[in-house]
Amino acid sequence: MSIVATAALGYPRIGENREWKKSLERFWSGKSGENEFREEQAELRIRRLLRMKRSGVAVLPSGDYSLYDGILDHTVAFDLVPERFRDLGAPGSLEVYFAVARGAEGKPASEMTKWFDTNYHYIVPELGDRREPRLAFNPWLDAFNEAKEKAGLLTRPVIVGPYTYVRLAKGVAAGEFADRVRRLVPVYSEVLAQLADAGAVWVQMDEPSLVTDVPEEHLPLIDEVYAALSSVRPNLKLMLQTYFAAAEFPKRLLALPVGGIGLDFARDGGANLEALRQEGWPADKTLGAGIVDGRGIWRADPDRALALLGELAAIVSPERLVVQTSCSLLHAPVTASAERSGDPVVRAAFAFADEKLRELVDLADALGSRLAAGADSGSAALPARLEESRAALAALRAHPARGREAAGARADSAPERAPYERRRELQQARFGLPPLPTTTIGSLPQTDDIRRARLEWRKGKLAEGDYRRLLKEKTGLWIRRQEELGLDVLVHGEFERTDMVEHFAMLLDGYHFTDNGWVQSYGSRCVKPPVIFGDVMDKGPMTLEDTVYAQSLSSRPVKGMLTGPITMLAWSFSREDLPQSRIADQIARALNAEVLRLEAAGIGMIQVDEPALREIAPLKRREWTAYFEWAVRAFRRSVAGVADDTQIHTHMCYCDFHEIIDAIQAMDADVISLETSRSHGALIEALRGEPYGNGIGLGVYDIHSPVVPGSGDMLAVIRAALEVVPADRLWINPDCGLKTRSESETLKALREMTAAAEQARRELPAT
Repeated sequence: MSIVATAALGYPRIGENREWKKSLERFWSGKSGENEFREEQAELRIRRLLRMKRSGVAVLPSGDYSLYDGILDHTVAFDLVPERFRDLGAPGSLEVYFAVARGAEGKPASEMTKWFDTNYHYIVPELGDRREPRLAFNPWLDAFNEAKEKAGLLTRPVIVGPYTYVRLAKGVAAGEFADRVRRLVPVYSEVLAQLADAGAVWVQMDEPSLVTDVPEEHLPLIDEVYAALSSVRPNLKLMLQTYFAAAEFPKRLLALPVGGIGLDFARDGGANLEALRQEGWPADKTLGAGIVDGRGIWRADPDRALALLGELAAIVSPERLVVQTSCSLLHAPVTASAERSGDPVVRAAFAFADEKLRELVDLADALGSRLAAGADSGSAALPARLEESRAALAALRAHPARGREAAGARADSAPERAPYERRRELQQARFGLPPLPTTTIGSLPQTDDIRRARLEWRKGKLAEGDYRRLLKEKTGLWIRRQEELGLDVLVHGEFERTDMVEHFAMLLDGYHFTDNGWVQSYGSRCVKPPVIFGDVMDKGPMTLEDTVYAQSLSSRPVKGMLTGPITMLAWSFSREDLPQSRIADQIARALNAEVLRLEAAGIGMIQVDEPALREIAPLKRREWTAYFEWAVRAFRRSVAGVADDTQIHTHMCYCDFHEIIDAIQAMDADVISLETSRSHGALIEALRGEPYGNGIGLGVYDIHSPVVPGSGDMLAVIRAALEVVPADRLWINPDCGLKTRSESETLKALREMTAAAEQARRELPAT
């Protein structure tokens, strides 16, 4: 057994074959009852724990599993469910739980937004009603006892700490932050006391907000909170866990009265290590060293990892050093063991969740052997699996798809477009749209017949001609339906696309595709990100045929639909040998070739979606200026060279738009559509103080909720938007794409939306 311990901070909940997702969706559709659903979920939790145990990692987590979202679990357990859901049942009931996440009749779902700079979404706590928190039930105790009784495992419970929970919430008035955190301390103390009494030795307190911009005035509050929580039981130790970036105020962090501190050494830019060089390490604490990147899909570089561990072992006593992933493995696919497709050189360099756990064990063993052997052991042979990693990464670095990007000055040399006001005049003359034009975001329902046909086509069981014929039939059907609904600007429906990123990645050079590399995005929604391993380059037309065909069926404008360079980067697993800005530039140049092809074919409206623009902004605001400079530049490069009467659209969803209005304005799209219904009009309020100058569509209903609001509800959103956006610049659209909705839901919702738009037009002053 190694003298250096290992720990897992969290593990994917979806299952190797997305069993978790399938169980959820069976329950939601009424195909399984509550008892059957709960039994399935319990079985999946135990199977997951035993899978982690087989890796050999010493410290395993519990309480990180969730039926939907971990932050939502805290909200429900602390009896902080918003008032509008309370008549649906007890705090722990599934009716209440899923209503908060997905909405119920007359009860809009709570806001959903990105978890720090990842593509995972959490359910935002609403603390505006000042309800006093209490422990309604203890899911962490239940998970701890379940692991002990059913799997024979003494786990380390994982809880999001009170500081981060309140930082992630909405409805906390100015000056109330410290009070809201303090009011949670007795509840957390009760959770910890129950865990200690049940036999827990360590509890992992996740505080990722400590790597963001922590106001200095919060430091005494953090000291106070952790002094209180650390004294709950003398036999219980807290591992204060940070991740995703370097910790702010490391000297104060190291002085907190906790048993251990976890730091991310994979995505900290070297700052955490430098802090330890300067400050040393307190002798009474354990260091959780996040050496293996919990968010990536590549093998760890064993030479770099062992060099870093060697330096840490010179600062921290080996018996107080724990080798762990940089963050929860929630953000990684389950296993690379079943990968069979694609480039074997790329595939050989993969390490998903299971492989990362084994890397922890191998690295800890290698470090332990070197420490036992003494100073002359630095050049000793690596364990076999680490030798394999060294060779696989060397082969990947030498791949011929790298180092071949062209200089390509086409986008750089394109003339600047005219100012927006002039473009708006030219575009209105070209399209003649009514006030408050209606459109959708792009995707339309993907029914079982389309998904089945795509699968059969990919397996070679359906001829190319037959597949293309079905796509055209579906496009034609929905062009007619959109016209009948009265939509002003149409879309072709994207029936050929599995995913807004994967579809384009498959048509570009420099990408690899996994067989089963699924990760959770939100709720039961799982995505399979493509892998950028080489230089991204254009290979020819991508959307041209489908878009031109759709436009041939209607006299109304049909938007060309592309995914923007930042989103293509953010929602892929990416190479690690180039800066993100350079990869985004490569993608932008490739997309620009398609934009110009669409324009040359007569497509007058082109939408380049960038929902991830805010998502991957640095967690520290002082780094925002540099990021948004290259991110905005990449977007503008992707649409460079189009004529002034070509209308450029973009779309964003589920983030704090009010924080990035300047960057959105700098993108200079002619029309941007934004999610606003789920955030309950927060952007509308922001626009009162900082108006947006170009065309804007503020989503009038939440497409992720199964509840379809009436035209009156949508009209209320439009009226509120008209208070801050002039009628000649306001567009009417849903929050997001409609791919996951049923045809009946979609038709009903769009019918209500166009009715609301018609009523709003009638209410406009005569001109």
